[in-house]
Amino acid sequence: MGVRKRQAAQARKEAQKNVAFAKLTNVPSSPRKMRLVADLVRGQEVFRALGILKFSNKEAAARLEKLLRSAIANWEAKNERKAENGELYISTIYVNPAPMLKRLRPAPQGRGYRIRKRANHVTLVVDTIDNENKD
Repeated sequence: MGVRKRQAAQARKEAQKNVAFAKLTNVPSSPRKMRLVADLVRGQEVFRALGILKFSNKEAAARLEKLLRSAIANWEAKNERKAENGELYISTIYVNPAPMLKRLRPAPQGRGYRIRKRANHVTLVVDTIDNENKD
């Protein structure tokens, strides 16, 4: 690895140390379905977002709720104190497609229909509300 690449990687690592985030990988649902739920909570205060996810009747909402709780716990561990109501918000949430599983289903007259089993990766970053005003 070259010097410039190593320095850039070190700078990215240092920036990540201050950020509380959680990742969910290889979720067996399509990215489109997960994005519907992610769009509901993007930019929301975390405890309000937990309420939205708890009462949403989508399957992806339960997975995102668990991920959000993990991100909050990560923030609490880094800052060594409990998160208060109105203090944290979801600064970034994005859904990327994961590798697709391709299968064949038998079809009439010796043909085969292709089945694509989609999956996704979700990354969720929480931040304090007063950090937003400082920038």
